[in-house]
Formats: sequence, C-alpha cells, structure tokens
Amino acid sequence: MTHRIGIDLGGTKTEILVLDPLGVEILRRRIATPQGYPAALEAIGALVRQAEADTGASATVGVGIPGCISPATGLVKNANSNALNGHAFDKDLGALLNREIRVANDANCFALSEATDGAAAGLPVVFGVILGTGCGGGIVVHGRILEGRHRLAGEFGHTPLPWPKEGELPYRQCWCGQQGCLELYLSGTGLAEDFAGIGARDATSIPILAAKGNAEAQAALSRHADRLARALANITNLLDPDAIVLGGGLSNLPHFYDTLPALMRPYIFTDVCSPNVVRAKHGDSSGVRGAAWLWPA
Repeated sequence: MTHRIGIDLGGTKTEILVLDPLGVEILRRRIATPQGYPAALEAIGALVRQAEADTGASATVGVGIPGCISPATGLVKNANSNALNGHAFDKDLGALLNREIRVANDANCFALSEATDGAAAGLPVVFGVILGTGCGGGIVVHGRILEGRHRLAGEFGHTPLPWPKEGELPYRQCWCGQQGCLELYLSGTGLAEDFAGIGARDATSIPILAAKGNAEAQAALSRHADRLARALANITNLLDPDAIVLGGGLSNLPHFYDTLPALMRPYIFTDVCSPNVVRAKHGDSSGVRGAAWLWPA
C-alpha cells in the first residue's frame, strides 16, 4: 500500500492533496498557478517534493488538468489554460519527478472522486457534471474513467442544447467555434448572461434576488433549470447512469435536487424513470481527490 498525491492544476490556482493508504486526507495545500509552462512544472515539482518531505512517504502522483492528452500526439489539447497546450505534460513532469505520472481531464477526476468515495460511491455508472465558470462532464464505469477513443468522452459542455425552445434559436456562437454549446447556457457565466446580458460574469446575486422575490431572477433560474434538465435527459437517453453528480459553484443551488428529476422525465425515452441527481459529497475538493485516485488500490 502507498500514499497518493493528487494535483488539481487550474488556470488561477493549483492544489495538492495527499491521501494515506486508506484514502484519508493527511495534507492539503493551494498556491496561485504560476504563469507559463516551465514555471507551472517547477511549482508542481516543488509541491510534490515538499509534500513527501512533510509526510515522510513517497507517493504516486495524479494530475487533473483543464484539457486532456491527445492519444495521437501525446501532447495536451483543448486546455483553456493555453500554456499547457502542445506540451507532453505527463512526460515532462515525470522526468522532473523521476516517476510515472497519470494525467486526466479535471471533470473526469471529479467524476472519479465521487464514484470512488463520494456521493455515488460504488455505483456502476456515474456521470459527473461541473457547473462553474465553464461546464464539463466525466463518465466513470465500474470505478474507471471512460475516456473514449479520442479522450473526448464526457465533453458535456461542448454538445448542443437539446430540444431548443422559443427564444433559444438561433443558437449562440461558442468560443470553441461551434454553436449552441451547453457551456453557453449552463455555466455560471451563462446564467449571468441570461439574467443581465452578454458580458455579465457574476451569477452569485441571482439566487439571492430570486429568494427576495425578484421575478426576473426567478425566471432566469427557472430557464437555467429547464435547460439543465433537457441536457441531463439527453445524457440519460445515451448513458442511463445510476447517478448524476453535480459539482461546481452552481451545484449549491438547492432547487436542482427537488426539481430536476421531474423536469427531465418528459424527455427520457422510457416508461418508468427516476433520475438520481445528487450533489457532490466532496465539493471543491473532488477534482483533486479524483486526481489522487487515478492510481487505484
């Protein structure tokens, strides 16, 4: 048995977590992510070396990144942290730390965490959704991440909003080059723009205003929940997961867990349907925990 180190490499912060052989957290630190690829590598290397010194144990290392490593080139692709793109991140970090490094998409790490010892622990098929500044998804089947042939499995945020309603067409243009991507509608940014107009970024006031009776805020939350329900119903028709786990800042909106199953049912192609939509157990810690669990028992 060995210790596991998980690292969540984000655009603004980098977090490290150490789990003991029983999966108990024994160390956690967070730093600002350095600008530039070489600086980020060195910072991660320093975090790992210091963590091992402080715990007195060597450890496996897993890293969650906001992108993935292309199976065709071995280089990072699709990362919104542009400094990572085009680099052999796992090989470079492995050479720096003199060991094999496992790397996965941060949404996949989130799903793995919740399927391992979180809100969906032990369930056969788990779909994890991160609703934050962006919108991502990950699939875990029997305790293993389902990455797909091109490591695209679970790219929830860049599939189109299904069953569009009046006022939702024509689709909006996404930064990825496609139109109608779920990230435009389901992310915190998407909710803010729906309420306050294009260019708005902060959605935190909307639930507060809605609770005070603001009709426009209530309508924005209602539209958002309906769009999320259609998106999750589409996933259910494709994957039929045992649980859908919601993470990210918007997962704290309490109305989701009462309303989403009923909103999803009309779009699901079956007779009896009881969608299991749950909040992440580990919250903001789930991604870094999942990175550690890239090395299973």
